[in-house]
Amino acid sequence: MEKNISLLEVFLTFLKINTVTFGGGYTIVPVIRDEFMKNKKLIDDQEMLDIVAIAQSGPGAMAISTSLLTGYRLRGFKGAIIALLASVLPCLVIITIVYYFYDSFRDSPLISTIMIGIGGTISAVLLITVYDMAKAQFKKHPLYSFVLMIGAFVSSYVLNVSTIYIIITLALIGLVIFSIFKQEEVK
Repeated sequence: MEKNISLLEVFLTFLKINTVTFGGGYTIVPVIRDEFMKNKKLIDDQEMLDIVAIAQSGPGAMAISTSLLTGYRLRGFKGAIIALLASVLPCLVIITIVYYFYDSFRDSPLISTIMIGIGGTISAVLLITVYDMAKAQFKKHPLYSFVLMIGAFVSSYVLNVSTIYIIITLALIGLVIFSIFKQEEVK
């Protein structure tokens, strides 16, 4: 199902998003969400959650996967290719520039300060994104969501469990809980 947006607009939007957003996939997700869900009203909240879930489960960079899947949702196969190209292009240009000029600015105090500032901003954006995406789930199943969130935090921060094990465990728990709720809906 294609949405009402031109391929040129898909390209320019993803080019803009991926050019000015630093920090990888999890910082790009809220920007894509705001642009296509809130501003353009082309994707609803559940579709965005589905896109992020699929993007997380696949290999590769989260930003690229999210852009590709969003492009596909908006304009099918052509939209996916256009969104992919628009997402990769800024990375290639920036990496090429950094490659040629790295030696001249790697020890610059200004660059170090800028990178620290970007890191703080990325943390704030990630916190807001997690809050926005979790809000809907907390309304549906507050106890399960709270217990899983606290369990994941304690496992990671206190027990130093590898993130991959936490993700796999939560995915399995999610499948079990989802199948239980689906069975209850059928009854």
